[in-house]
Amino acid sequence: MDVNRAAVDLIDLQPELSSFRDEVLHGLSKPQKELPAKFFYDRLGSQLFEEITTLPEYYLTRTEIGILDANADEIVRRMGSNFALIEYGSGSSRKVRILLDQMTTSATYMPIDISLLYLKESAERLSDAYPDITVVAVCADYTKPFEIPKCDSFAKRVIFFPGSTVGNLEPYLARKFFHDTALTLRRGDGMLIGVDLKKDPAILHAAYNDSRSVTARFNFNILEHINRELHADFDISRFEHLAFYNEEAGRIEMHLRSTRVQKVLIGPKVIRFAADETIHTENSYKYSVEDFQKLISGTGFTPEVVWMDEQKLFSVHYLTVAGT
Repeated sequence: MDVNRAAVDLIDLQPELSSFRDEVLHGLSKPQKELPAKFFYDRLGSQLFEEITTLPEYYLTRTEIGILDANADEIVRRMGSNFALIEYGSGSSRKVRILLDQMTTSATYMPIDISLLYLKESAERLSDAYPDITVVAVCADYTKPFEIPKCDSFAKRVIFFPGSTVGNLEPYLARKFFHDTALTLRRGDGMLIGVDLKKDPAILHAAYNDSRSVTARFNFNILEHINRELHADFDISRFEHLAFYNEEAGRIEMHLRSTRVQKVLIGPKVIRFAADETIHTENSYKYSVEDFQKLISGTGFTPEVVWMDEQKLFSVHYLTVAGT
């Protein structure tokens, strides 16, 4: 474990490059080629995603921010005092500032993200803006089990998981994620989580096929990330962005479609593509409130309260660990 001291404490648990290579090759060897969505988020990918959140078609971020703004007082009261706020997939930490602005007691904020450079920069900006908050940044893959450091001295731990990122997980993996996460927490600890709601498919289609093609650039960047880190030779011009709502599965699917027969080298490994063959890069499951509460049932979390916008586009849930 590497611990560096800058404007924040930085704990580097970033996955090894060999793990990245193994997951990429495993995914591209399947009959339906796929890549884990977490590999979107190198530094450039994180920047592109922040740009996506400002697009007029992308309702998710502004709607979630509106919910947090409208209910911040109640949310912070539920957290109590003497707690560590742990954000999964922190990105720019824009949303957590809404909560930090309402805090009247000292606390520790722990952003956790897989993109080391982007995490460090955003954590340092936040530490400068909130000098009374202790910031401990952790570079880690939170979708896999890891020990949350430096939290034993707090009466309570609250995980902040905004953005409906949980929708990227297959439902059975989401249940495992909640179960595994609950095991790392104590009775009375909490989770504040954003969940995108089911809605008109036309709204969903527009959100993932924006007029400026920023989402397409974000999708292509997963191949650029592989090129940069694994010395692969993907030719981005030979792929096209594909995003659609799979109504039966209740999810948006993102793919990269090969426009021709081609082969790609990742080191010595040859990956072959047929014309129109796709790489499945992301799912984004949409839930009703009832569906989500059923999803977490029996995982160790209990739903306490849910907040929604007037149009019922998005939901924010506060969960607690039941324990014994």
